[in-house]
Amino acid sequence: MLNVDLKEAVFRLLPQVGTPAQYIGGELNSIVKDHRQVRGKLCLAFPDTYQLGMSHHGMQVLYSIMNSDPQWACERAFTPWVDWEPRLRSHKLPLYSLETFTPLSAFDLVGFSLQYEVSYTNVLTMLDLGGIPVWNRDRSVLDPLVIAGGPGAQNPELLAPFVDVFIIGDGEESLPWVMNLWVTLKEKAIRDGDLSPSRRLEMLAEVAGSTTWAYAPTFYEPEYHRDGTLAAMHRTRSDVPKEITSCTITQDLDAIPLPVRPVVPFVQTPHDRIAIEIMRGCPHQCRFCQSTVIKRPLRLRSVETIVQSALESYRNTGTNEISLLSLSSSDYPHFEQLVKRMHEVFHPLGVNVSLPSLRINHQLRSLPGLIKGIRKAGLTLAPEVARDDMREQIRKKIKNDDLFEGCREAFKNGWQKVKLYYLCGLPGERTVDLDGIVEVSETIARIGREVRGKSADVTASVSNFIPKPHTPYQWNGMQTREYFEYAGQYLRNKVKTRSVTIKQHDVDTSMLEGLLTRGDRRIAMVLHEAWRRGARLDAWRECFQPKLWWQTVKDLGIDYSFYVNRQRPITEVLPWDHVNVKKGRAYLEKEQERSVVQLTVMAEAVGPESKGCGG
Repeated sequence: MLNVDLKEAVFRLLPQVGTPAQYIGGELNSIVKDHRQVRGKLCLAFPDTYQLGMSHHGMQVLYSIMNSDPQWACERAFTPWVDWEPRLRSHKLPLYSLETFTPLSAFDLVGFSLQYEVSYTNVLTMLDLGGIPVWNRDRSVLDPLVIAGGPGAQNPELLAPFVDVFIIGDGEESLPWVMNLWVTLKEKAIRDGDLSPSRRLEMLAEVAGSTTWAYAPTFYEPEYHRDGTLAAMHRTRSDVPKEITSCTITQDLDAIPLPVRPVVPFVQTPHDRIAIEIMRGCPHQCRFCQSTVIKRPLRLRSVETIVQSALESYRNTGTNEISLLSLSSSDYPHFEQLVKRMHEVFHPLGVNVSLPSLRINHQLRSLPGLIKGIRKAGLTLAPEVARDDMREQIRKKIKNDDLFEGCREAFKNGWQKVKLYYLCGLPGERTVDLDGIVEVSETIARIGREVRGKSADVTASVSNFIPKPHTPYQWNGMQTREYFEYAGQYLRNKVKTRSVTIKQHDVDTSMLEGLLTRGDRRIAMVLHEAWRRGARLDAWRECFQPKLWWQTVKDLGIDYSFYVNRQRPITEVLPWDHVNVKKGRAYLEKEQERSVVQLTVMAEAVGPESKGCGG
């Protein structure tokens, strides 16, 4: 049911802000339901801007699934830009859903997708601006259930005081289940006339105690040693699980329908295309990668399901580009058949097909010829590191020969640019590893010149490595600011080929990500205080205020290095240990121990002048 008064008030203010189309709703394929005709209302809240949120495939999937059930109205909300938030506040207008201009506080459930840690202050902004108490302890039965999922939920402690329930794992089955249970409990509480905070706690306990993948942090209390390390995570009641496991879709993904009527945004987005997930999980076990751990097991969609879903989505949107999504698209078992079918169907329609996340292997050599007619502006690949011994250590088994020959064939088939993703600051990184990044990039530029008559544009995008929870590197310390600044400057100085560009991820942002990734519940106070002081939209360079964050850390007496740079003994209890993953902690310990052995061998294999660069 449309909130006409709020919509009219919003529309009066929109001429005062940039890109007002992101705040008005009404897009093609958006779904508006009469709230009087549904049993419950939920809002999918993406904690960043409309442009980024509308590029997120997961939101489209859950939006489609929840709205396919006639008993629910599922709507969307995004973080307002810095010119819109103060206007809403000064005119005492709440953050609202795009479908019906309903304040967030009027929903039964508000769900956040935590895709990256520097979005956490946006969660607080959206709660506060939406009229929902920021602290979960202050909510009553009539306040929405605030849930969160996504990669950020793998270490839920940073947001534990603000989120009611974290959903671990796949959302397609867990979100409908939680929605149904919560609304049932709320209906009973209203019938009983008990809307108190204590009744809400009992409702939360029933949600958490009815499954193993819903973590309600209110019922868990950390205990710390005198040195500040975690001693244990204690349950405050016995009817909630001791360990949280992942909700996992075990059957083929064909059983989970794709969103074939995705909402078409009004403004241009970074990924302005139809997204089709072809495979979930990854067959490889790279030690640095959190996704390959938390998304197990490997699950597939059939070729015809992918093709027909893509075709139906094209007909329902008119979008002229389709992206085939997975952690490693070229590892899809029927990859060649899929690419040929997509070309057969979509080339006559003038629709481009993009293939992100291509793995560097022997198949890359034949890929450029296989995908003639697919958009060729640039080839994006992720070698991660440049030397074979470091690849053994991180368990990314690729070869430079495959990379070079694949690029050669790409240039022959019309590709003009190559973007390479690397990691900087991995355990055991040496000067020769940094040298290799430049050498590989310059070799590809030379191959481009051999094939095309002029050097190809090669961009080496270097990310500062952050040891993630639930990976074998979770015990390793993150490199220091000084090291990352040194490494970035070293790489830029090393480049001699004009067509090769080194781009390093912002170091301050990486240092903040390290704190928000590896912290415990005590860092929640830093998050809240930084937000209170004005931290907003930290993923955006023009908004990020690193000095504000570092001053907050200092003022609250937080030992940054304790959380981020410290090497943790393998026996230490980690803040996220009670959130279990496939194969469990024993597997991660074994992989960490193997990594240490390989690091020793690597250090002995190079001269003294190349050792010690990365610790």
